[in-house]
Amino acid sequence: MDHAVKAIAAAIGSFFVVSILLAGAILLCQRRNSTKTRTRGIHTRTRPVPTRDASLPLSITVVDSWSSDPNLIKMSWEELARATDNFSPHLIVGDGSFGLVYKARLSTGAVVAVKKLSPDAFQGFREFTAEMETLSRLRHPNIVKILGYWSSGPERLLVYEFLEKGNLDQWLHEPDASRSPLSWETRVHIIRGVAHGLCYLHGLDKPVIHRDIKASNILLDSKFQAHIADFGLARRMENTSSHVSTQFAGTIGYMPPEYRDGSNVANTKVDVYSFGVLMIETASSHRPNLPMKLGRDDIGMVQWARKMMDQNAEMEMVDAVANAGREDSVKEYVRIACECTGELQKERPEMPQVVKWLDSIPL
Repeated sequence: MDHAVKAIAAAIGSFFVVSILLAGAILLCQRRNSTKTRTRGIHTRTRPVPTRDASLPLSITVVDSWSSDPNLIKMSWEELARATDNFSPHLIVGDGSFGLVYKARLSTGAVVAVKKLSPDAFQGFREFTAEMETLSRLRHPNIVKILGYWSSGPERLLVYEFLEKGNLDQWLHEPDASRSPLSWETRVHIIRGVAHGLCYLHGLDKPVIHRDIKASNILLDSKFQAHIADFGLARRMENTSSHVSTQFAGTIGYMPPEYRDGSNVANTKVDVYSFGVLMIETASSHRPNLPMKLGRDDIGMVQWARKMMDQNAEMEMVDAVANAGREDSVKEYVRIACECTGELQKERPEMPQVVKWLDSIPL
């Protein structure tokens, strides 16, 4: 009998222990659910990056003030896929900083350039935002025109005017039977156009620093008029004379010496230096990231240009196929390029002065 009583008491005790544990588990689950509900409520009141872009840092905000711009058209994926033959490799005409550029024909018959940004969420988002925020507000004959866009999830497309002659890099460094060599006059004409475009950018109420001036970002129309393109690294300066970046921007060979020394402060003089390098490259058809031969020494292209000027050998700098005629024209051109590539920022001229000099070059 005592054994039976003990067994009943043990069963009752076990029941109470199990009940207490079960009640505790239920209370814990309810608390977690309540926390999730409150969290969801907070997220719906803020504007986070959409869930399909969850790989983007939460510190990035979506800026879409350009979406109401009447000059921009939101196009459909179907239209742009059809126009590029489903983004056929045969229609690739360029390679931007963060994506490929395709030649496309819209259903209206208009020929455009379509940039398909990198699927990398962070790079693609940053490039898209920078281009839309900058180019949608710019109107200048030497700045490429943006016509429309498409955006959904990680996929982002930008639509630009199509420029028949491609980019300057192709004309300087990629021999092709369909492309005749650029004459000296044409090279100066192109450089003048770039100078006018940069002068416009730097002269805005809130100056725009392009930060990646290079030959492949200079597009050419049927009359070899220059159009500055690829604003994915561009920054608009606010109330200060410089922009502090968390990373260096630009392309090896075009970046100013202050970047080499560890400075990450960018201002208009950064573009002036890159422009000076572009001037030397355009005259000589030498790539700026490759060493130049001077006697037995290999030296950088900017240093080479200075030494050639000191030796009164500017005519020897010009690509032979350019058929440079007037020596005074070449000498003045090289002088301007050397001024723009001054070692110190304070030594470099502002773009309005550069434009004035270039427009006065005799041809």
